[in-house]
Amino acid sequence: MLFKAPEGAAVRNRRKDRKMSVTIKSPREIELMRHSCKVLAEIHERLKEEVKPGISTLELDIMAERLIRENKCIPNFLHYNGFPASICASVNEEIVHGIPRKDKILKEGDIISIDCGCIYEGYHSDAARTHAVGKISPELEKLIRETENSFYAGIKKAVAGNHLNDICTAIEDYITPFGYGIVEELTGHGIGTHMHEDPSIPNFAMNRRGVKLRPGMTFAIEPMINLGRADVIFHDDGWTTTTADGLPSAHYENTILITEEGEPEILTLL
Repeated sequence: MLFKAPEGAAVRNRRKDRKMSVTIKSPREIELMRHSCKVLAEIHERLKEEVKPGISTLELDIMAERLIRENKCIPNFLHYNGFPASICASVNEEIVHGIPRKDKILKEGDIISIDCGCIYEGYHSDAARTHAVGKISPELEKLIRETENSFYAGIKKAVAGNHLNDICTAIEDYITPFGYGIVEELTGHGIGTHMHEDPSIPNFAMNRRGVKLRPGMTFAIEPMINLGRADVIFHDDGWTTTTADGLPSAHYENTILITEEGEPEILTLL
């Protein structure tokens, strides 16, 4: 689940940083987060198996909540600021925060982004995946693939001693040649004892270096990439966010840990 860009504007236009507090997790805290993230990774794999024509987004939500609770975790999206479900289920032009519904039935050729998280002993996990529903067009296959690849381009820079903007710039530099729209109004975030912690993490270059990366920091990095323009529409339900031009969007997210060794650890992958 995402942060809105501070003050409702693209982060690149901010002239001044507010004072931030980016938490460094202890070894014990990291182990608790690892468990929360492992459970979430397994749930995403189970949900992927169920994505097929004819299933409703509400059925996927019911399954996700059951799996989370069976693993002695709590769904952190459910009732978060009033959100009514355990997953965000965003179909086609829905970028993020799609509310699961009984009458939202997946059909051949759709794409769906499932964003989900859980809490284990007070520690949060957060990850998103975009899936094909049956056979999709090569154009959509490429959008999903390159959105995921942009995440990996970004985390190559998620190394202790670098700065936050190194991650943001790498994602933008990877995506720009494809001509896709990079969503600016929504960002990734820090994560730990709260789902949303400092810092906000945009998917494009900022006008500042941002925080210096240190071992023990945990982030949710999540490119949101539109097939067409970057413009978005926030809908009246207070949650659903769609592309302004009605073209599809993809979303890929993992919770990562900045390590002593160099490469970050991707906590929400099996």
